[in-house]
Amino acid sequence: MNLIKSPFVLKLALVIISIIGLGYLVRLGQSILAPFFLAFLLAMLFVPFANLLERKIKLPRSISTMVSVFIMIGVLLGLGYFFGTQLANFSKDVPKLEKQFVSVFNELQHWISEKFNVNTKEQFQYINQGLNKLLSSTGVILGFTLSIFSTGLGFLFFCILFFVFILNYRRLLNQFIINVFDDKHIDKVREVVGEIQSMTKKYITGLCIQIVIVSIITSLTLTIIGVKYAILLGVLTGVLNVIPYIGVLFSMVISCFIAFATGSPSQCIYVLIGYVIIHAIDGNVILPFVVGSKVKINALFSFIGILVGEHLWGISGMFLCIPAMAIVKIIFERVDGLKPWGNLLGEEEKPDRKKKSYKISRTITLQEKD
Repeated sequence: MNLIKSPFVLKLALVIISIIGLGYLVRLGQSILAPFFLAFLLAMLFVPFANLLERKIKLPRSISTMVSVFIMIGVLLGLGYFFGTQLANFSKDVPKLEKQFVSVFNELQHWISEKFNVNTKEQFQYINQGLNKLLSSTGVILGFTLSIFSTGLGFLFFCILFFVFILNYRRLLNQFIINVFDDKHIDKVREVVGEIQSMTKKYITGLCIQIVIVSIITSLTLTIIGVKYAILLGVLTGVLNVIPYIGVLFSMVISCFIAFATGSPSQCIYVLIGYVIIHAIDGNVILPFVVGSKVKINALFSFIGILVGEHLWGISGMFLCIPAMAIVKIIFERVDGLKPWGNLLGEEEKPDRKKKSYKISRTITLQEKD
């Protein structure tokens, strides 16, 4: 039997149509798929703990699932309490911020008057026109704020619900994936599914460790510089660092803003230098040693993924796009026909490159992960 090979143009057209159709479905199911994927990542993180409760303490699966849920909710409530108290303290410095920016605004006015020959009266007219437009749309802004708050609560509710179901029925879902394929491929499918589960759990765990380490380093750095709310800014930097490049840039701008408003302009320069050093340490030490290079996405596709994630799912898409691409990369690298695509997402391999290692003590040595 002769097999007819399809032309390259036809294959390319089918791939493009499939990508567009898949993207449309992902965008259409944002309210369901976004919390489901986040719940999946959290479930992968809690699977070892749930297995420990079931095997060692002999707890039923439903009880181990509920214990995991209570721990996750406790962590979320703790983070919410931390950010709430920190923001409450920050609100006390709002009058000081206003005075600082009034002073800067006056200096900026004089500079504009000298450079562009626009007098102060005309500047105030432009500002008043902008303020009137802003105040006329306060109803729209209030409605937008309430919609974001309600959407966030709905997202969190569905995320917890999916987390319970995924963790409780994890073995059923795993068996379903294996049974989908033919019997002759069962052994290979089991091996691939096991490798993907193991790598995903290691990646999510490494990502959480990276957030903690970056938060601690940033908090210590800002404390040494003398920036107020160093712990708040450090934790915020660790969380935003999940978004490559853009996250650390955004957190650096916020930290410079706080340093300028509550300290001196020279502190902004120190904060800028500190963030450059922290980013270098994160990219060259923390990420290779904690997360590993096998799931690292190169800068080009990281940036593309962030843009596509924001377009499809908004802010949640920016946070979830990198873990999603890492999981896709893991799957592609373990399927024969998709290996080139997995290699395309990753970093360029150097055959002669040796793993980095740092000897902390006689018994403790840090070695770069695969």
